[in-house]
Amino acid sequence: MDFLLDGSRDAPTTILLAHGAGAPMESASMNAAAAALAAEGFQVARFEFPYMAARRVGQRRPPPRAEALVPEFEAAVAALRSAGPPIIGGKSMGGRVASLAADTLYARGAIRGLLCLGYPFHPPGKPGELRTAHLARLTTPALICQGTRDPFGTREEVRGYVLSGRIELLWLEDGDHDLKPRKSVSGFSADDHSRTMARTVRAWCDRIG
Repeated sequence: MDFLLDGSRDAPTTILLAHGAGAPMESASMNAAAAALAAEGFQVARFEFPYMAARRVGQRRPPPRAEALVPEFEAAVAALRSAGPPIIGGKSMGGRVASLAADTLYARGAIRGLLCLGYPFHPPGKPGELRTAHLARLTTPALICQGTRDPFGTREEVRGYVLSGRIELLWLEDGDHDLKPRKSVSGFSADDHSRTMARTVRAWCDRIG
């Protein structure tokens, strides 16, 4: 399996990230997240699910159901060479797949935690189609970084969900699904939010041990 690496290979903690449903591992939002996390001393390893890798050679494939991608995420964890158990996660669908795999991997001591960047709590415009049942019983330490105006789950919506006490939430003011704010509205830039995300991940990682 091929990984796209950022940060020092000697970093004590590696963060393994998967992409969202429609964009590859080097999308603008994933590039920004990887650069910010690397600047905080993490090694970041990105990988692509086979359906996305196939698009690079002209084979247009829709993303499978998230549950069907869990074995592929587990294979990526097994193939990763890191100094210790990694933190796993991803952008949108990638984070959702990681969340479905997390408890099995955590129970084996194969990972340290779960990081979701823009979790897809529900499809846009369909707030009743929740993807949260497994999050209510999650045992893995988790951090979800979410924009307050994310159409996949706003702060007001998420406030009413039943989530495990192992989950921490970072709300980024006026952020969209890529965590990007409107500077004219919020006073924050996309770089501001990337740095805040990465600093919060560093503090959270230090807390979970």
